[in-house]
Amino acid sequence: MSGFHASQCGFCTPGMCMSIFSSLVGADNSKRPQPPNGFSKLKVSEAEKAFSGNLCRCTGYRPIVDACKSFASDVDLEDLGLNIFWKKGDKKPDVGKLPSYTFGGGICTFPDFLRSEIKTLQQHLDDVNITTSKGSLYHPTLQNYTLCGGIFTFLDFLKSSLKYQRYHLNDANNTVSKDGWYHPTSIKQYYELINSTLFSECSVKVIVGNTSAGVYKDYDLYNKYIDIGGIPELSSIVRKAEGIEIGAAITISRCIEILEKESKHMSSPNGSVVFRKLADHMSKVASPFVRNTASLGGNIILAQKKPFPSDIATILLGAGSTVCIQVVEEQRHITLEEFLEQPPLDCTSLLLSIFIPHWILDSPTETSLVFQTYRAASRPLGNAISYVNSAFLGHVSFDESSGDHVLSNLHLAFGAYGTEHAIRARKVEKFLTGKLLTASNIHGAIQLLKETIVPMKGTSHPEYRISVAVGFLFSFLCVHVKGIADPGKTFSTSPDDSVDIIEHDSPLTSRQETISGDEYKPIGEPMKKYGVELQASGEAVYVDDIPAPKNCLHGEFIYSTQPLAFVKNITFKSSLSSQKIMAVVSAKDIPKEGQNIGSMSMFGDEPLFGDPITEFAGQALGVVVVVEYDIVDLKPPILTLEQAVQNNSYFNVPAVFYPKQVGDFSMGMAEADHKILSTEVKLASQYYFYMETQTALAIPDEDNTIVVYSSSQYPELAQTVIAKCLGIPLGNVRVITRRVGGGFGGKAYRSFPVATAAALCAYKLRCPVRMYLNRNTDMIMVGSRHPMKAHYSVGFKSDGKITALHLDLLIDAGISEDLSPIIPSGVISALKKYNWGALSFDIKLCKTNNTSKSSMRAPGDTQGSLIAEAIIEHVASVLSLDANCVREMNFHTYDSLLLFYPASAGEESTYTLHSIFNRLALTSSYRHRADTVKQFNICNKWRKRGISCVPLIFNVSPRSAPGRVSVLKDGSIVVQVGGIEIGQGLWTKVQQMTAFALGQLWPEGCEGLLERVRILQADTLNLIQSGVTGGSSTSESSCAATLQACKLLISRLNPIMNKLRLQSATVSWDNLISQASQENVNLSASVYWVPEQGSNSYLNYGAGISEVEIDLITGAITILKSDLVYDCGMSLNPAVDLGQIEGSFIQGVGFFIYEEHQTNSDGLVVSNSTWDYKIPSVDTIPKQFNVEVLNTGYHKNRVLSSKASGEPAVVLASSVHCALREAIRAARKDFSCSTEPAGTSPLIFQLNVPAPMTVVKELCGFDIVEKYLENLSAHESAS
Repeated sequence: MSGFHASQCGFCTPGMCMSIFSSLVGADNSKRPQPPNGFSKLKVSEAEKAFSGNLCRCTGYRPIVDACKSFASDVDLEDLGLNIFWKKGDKKPDVGKLPSYTFGGGICTFPDFLRSEIKTLQQHLDDVNITTSKGSLYHPTLQNYTLCGGIFTFLDFLKSSLKYQRYHLNDANNTVSKDGWYHPTSIKQYYELINSTLFSECSVKVIVGNTSAGVYKDYDLYNKYIDIGGIPELSSIVRKAEGIEIGAAITISRCIEILEKESKHMSSPNGSVVFRKLADHMSKVASPFVRNTASLGGNIILAQKKPFPSDIATILLGAGSTVCIQVVEEQRHITLEEFLEQPPLDCTSLLLSIFIPHWILDSPTETSLVFQTYRAASRPLGNAISYVNSAFLGHVSFDESSGDHVLSNLHLAFGAYGTEHAIRARKVEKFLTGKLLTASNIHGAIQLLKETIVPMKGTSHPEYRISVAVGFLFSFLCVHVKGIADPGKTFSTSPDDSVDIIEHDSPLTSRQETISGDEYKPIGEPMKKYGVELQASGEAVYVDDIPAPKNCLHGEFIYSTQPLAFVKNITFKSSLSSQKIMAVVSAKDIPKEGQNIGSMSMFGDEPLFGDPITEFAGQALGVVVVVEYDIVDLKPPILTLEQAVQNNSYFNVPAVFYPKQVGDFSMGMAEADHKILSTEVKLASQYYFYMETQTALAIPDEDNTIVVYSSSQYPELAQTVIAKCLGIPLGNVRVITRRVGGGFGGKAYRSFPVATAAALCAYKLRCPVRMYLNRNTDMIMVGSRHPMKAHYSVGFKSDGKITALHLDLLIDAGISEDLSPIIPSGVISALKKYNWGALSFDIKLCKTNNTSKSSMRAPGDTQGSLIAEAIIEHVASVLSLDANCVREMNFHTYDSLLLFYPASAGEESTYTLHSIFNRLALTSSYRHRADTVKQFNICNKWRKRGISCVPLIFNVSPRSAPGRVSVLKDGSIVVQVGGIEIGQGLWTKVQQMTAFALGQLWPEGCEGLLERVRILQADTLNLIQSGVTGGSSTSESSCAATLQACKLLISRLNPIMNKLRLQSATVSWDNLISQASQENVNLSASVYWVPEQGSNSYLNYGAGISEVEIDLITGAITILKSDLVYDCGMSLNPAVDLGQIEGSFIQGVGFFIYEEHQTNSDGLVVSNSTWDYKIPSVDTIPKQFNVEVLNTGYHKNRVLSSKASGEPAVVLASSVHCALREAIRAARKDFSCSTEPAGTSPLIFQLNVPAPMTVVKELCGFDIVEKYLENLSAHESAS
């Protein structure tokens, strides 16, 4: 992981390493041939799937996949990305330079520390039970779980307050406790257990893997758990002539293995295809971690008990499965359909097994069996629930008289469409049975299906789900009808060798182009990240890893679920023992000298607690474990931009932050040949989704002081907020931040409430208090990116030259100002990347009763760039011109650049956008690929592609920063900077800068200095005026401060150096420092770096091309290829900058395409978990991802000519959104569908943000299958 630069913030890295390890163990335990020395039996295709259950917000996944692929026996070494094992320019990658990998005796021998730890663990599990205060607990499959990750769910229970007991049948002294965990080892024991007095008046949960707790947070509903995983009868596999019976407690992963094995050994190809497709579909259910733990029966029972969108229940229903259940002493065999329709099982009944028939036909020559499963989900490899799933089985025979096919024995199963459970479409089955498969009959079946598939009230996207169900049935039936285009087939064009052929199911590939600088070594080298090995091994310490001090308490926020409500009272839930609660801390507990303040910025303060009125849903009311509260509604809240306008609810934008307009809009419109007036585009919000949620540990100290460990991008201001809240001097508050597990702006101002609340609780109770928000609470309370609505009016010439643009923009700031007043400048700065001739705008910052919005990676610029591209593409559509030609027509000349960016344009030689755009078009074969996309769209009815190229101009403003460099007596170097390591490689660049700067004492530099450098954690009482880490410029500012401090040290050391050189030709670092120490030279230098006047802002340039493919049946989106070229100046570390570019691009893809931030009618965030909020995953990144980091040479007034890399590439992800628009346009052209007002061309439409598969399907048309069949039916009738 370290060698492939595959870790940034590091919070997800140990999990990634465990996924790699699990994949290696799984592959090496297979019966495949031995791989070449140094490799495992792992295949590249498996390496890509290894992380389907893992999430990362920093890297964009590409380097993580490369790290795993490096172990694969079939890897192409030249396809592996930038790494430390070989350099660009090497004639051929040397496999010998990769860390060696061997496997023997069941234990992976790489790396060494894992080898010893796993060996110790396995020896322990072989013969040791888990011992508790109540006796011993033994889990027979625990050893297997260990290697695949499933142990974690089980151990979560061991950490809870339950008293675990192993049930002994003849234990007369067995005491009755309220709580307990029981582990019967037979069905007889199970029934004797539940009928005993132990379970009178108890709430009982029967479990195997208990993975349902990740979906339904029902911990408080049960006080006794019965683990039936150890009952042998529930884990049996019985092979019969008619089929296979699989025990209900067998894990989903094991079931997949069984089905795959059976499919390979079956004599009948019909039965083989059923088992194979079932296994393939199950491999896309949930994630590897869940599948390794969850049981087959548990999934089906969940589908019966709750409206759980189970894929497994649907596909087994389609395969004609039956189940065996035990009710007391009676066993019953019923169909799965009957099982799903009956009342949910209680603990008096057990699901024993599931039977799947073989489907062997008596007359295979005349009739064939067809079986297919389908799912529409936001992620191809799983880890996402289905919007719709289905499984279809039938017998197909050929009718010679008509030349058509006939279906019989049909099973048409549908699920997850907003139904209580999976169903069979019996009316459709009856309608199709015995009929000829023609277009008109399929159309008739679809009409019946639409009457059957009726989502329950409140189901999201009901029209989408119905349309996809129709598409699935059509896809299944059409393959047997002459003259119908099959959605399952893709017809590729045949480009020449200059263009790679990429399909939607192609493996992941990439290319990275970087240039290492030699002038300032080790600056400019692609060194591995500082401390990356600690991150990969799980030894890196984050706030929650700090051991809890003695008597440490744990706090949780109580938050409002409604806005504008008066809080009458706070009371405990009846189910919660008040003995577990030390206190409820609220606004009344703030010291008399303090203030109710939870956050602040230059624009205003934000209260810590709603008192007595809650201003928005999600506002903190206090801190405790769990409570209920009574409220009284006040006036109606303002939750939308439209309501804010109606109520004249705005924040002021100070004139100094309000961007300047350019030119005369009226004059520009008068010059125009064409006009587009008041067209709307909407952009929704985006949650930060850092891997480490908001957390803090507060420890009261002597003399009225307090120490707070906070995961914060802005410890300095956190110190101020805490001091104000407690009413104590700043010097009494010490805030420490070592590293942050991802920030993206969300750990700046939004980290203050958690740190302040923990400090207030600790201050009041005089004992340590830890707060660590769970994911749900974090997503509800913290805030997100600013939603916006824009209306634009634009004038343009017939050749595409734009003469004037006016923008009316509404920005949802939420309940407080935070940093919202700076957002308009970001929007307009990004908008100015094109020469609009004249640019005017009216921007309103709306105050609403929503959570406060704050800065998120490229705040304002991300939205402004998309608005600019929407306008360009609208103009191109009106004129029927290529959008790329319109873009280039409106690129800046250097003169217009000076007009639009007067303070940051720089010298003409630094304006590199034209050369970047041309270079990208050439290296990506853009023109040829665009022609290939057109040809593809002609050849394919149900899949369409689009390609688009967007430019980037991004304004960066470095800020002042402190720095201190100290040299200890032994030559060790410790560095303190104001910037926080949040994954952006700041410490790495500072380490390199320190080694370079101090090495200037020698003409040739000094070897070995790099290893002596240690970067210290941020401490607000140790290094003051640290400022905020953000805006992409903190790394260069910290490096500038470090360089300045090193120069100060050099000025002190130079006289000593000159003196020593008179005595010896060579002077070592150790000798120099030893002598300086003896002469009492001050070896600690502190500085406060301030950017030079006139150099406090500059422009970054780049360009991105993306190509996408959409499936018109489901709306599914595949990013086939993305090519980026980025001007990084002279990169301080190409590997770090490359990682920042890739990671920010993928985060941008999430905003533009995948991430749906949803609230209810009260403004409460309801997409508050990984269950329904989907960030990009390894299977949704570009199939081919190529990035070139340009080294554009000398840049005046920059830190060693470097430029920022952290945020700008987010904007380039709009290329995916634009390519998606082109693909949708191709579909609308084919089907002549329009979702716009009557009379509007179907080729002109708005694609808002985000644009997930549900939106794509809607814009392509919910009724395209019906339209297609109606046309075919008309032709059938005519013939």
